[in-house]
Amino acid sequence: MDLQGIIDFVQFQGTNLAVNLVAALAIFVVGRWVVKLLHSLSIKAMQRGKLDPLLVKFLGNILYALLMVFVVLAAISQVGIQTTSLIAVIGAAGLAVGLALQGSLANFAAGVLVIIFRPYKIGDYVEAGGVAGTIDDVQIFTTELKTADNRKIIVPNGQMMSGAITNYSSHDTRRVDLVVGVGYDDDIDVVRRVLEGVVADDPRVLADPAPNIRMSAMGDSSVSWIVRPWVKAADYWSVYWEMTEEIKRRFDAEGISIPFPQRDVHVYHHPDKDGEASLER
Repeated sequence: MDLQGIIDFVQFQGTNLAVNLVAALAIFVVGRWVVKLLHSLSIKAMQRGKLDPLLVKFLGNILYALLMVFVVLAAISQVGIQTTSLIAVIGAAGLAVGLALQGSLANFAAGVLVIIFRPYKIGDYVEAGGVAGTIDDVQIFTTELKTADNRKIIVPNGQMMSGAITNYSSHDTRRVDLVVGVGYDDDIDVVRRVLEGVVADDPRVLADPAPNIRMSAMGDSSVSWIVRPWVKAADYWSVYWEMTEEIKRRFDAEGISIPFPQRDVHVYHHPDKDGEASLER
């Protein structure tokens, strides 16, 4: 083959490669757009089917990842790389990759367990994995939580499922637990009447289960009372704070004391050997 033939061959191959690269790029760009469209349509379809939001997001993420794999393989195939050989290489390396990514696979498995057993759902306030917050999203490998002060916490699914999970939003109602201390000189009947009045006057308190107001303990410096009304879960913190404030106001109006720890100091005078007084406490 003469020099001109070599040049023509290189130009021909270069032109084919450039065309294939452009076509592969077009496949990737268009394919990515189509994947996003299909992902959006599938999310809307599952939402219309009234599936759990947690399941919708989790399945949507898996579908998006699988479709993107097909798009990437199609783009690679257009360049001229044999995808069958590539899949064989990926399969052969799968074991090694799996061993290297044991943590990620465990997080994926934990995400599947979340979908199956549903210990929490989107919008629930939970304590799990050493953190607390509102469930914002469940990804393939991680769970996103939003804290009360609007911070995002990303926790591996395996960590979320590795210990106890406290779900504060699981039930529609919650019990508010208040402990109030009063002085030993205060009249028991008056204290009970005031506490019952505070609870009865709050329209957010549920009649069933009935509130529980009892004297619970006699401490070193105060008599402890428990105040346990039931409220809707959404009203928990507002009732907790406002009822505590109202109890203080009514105690002040009724002259009921809220004691604090005190210590009596007794001073004794003892004359020493020289006849001078010394103090002992």
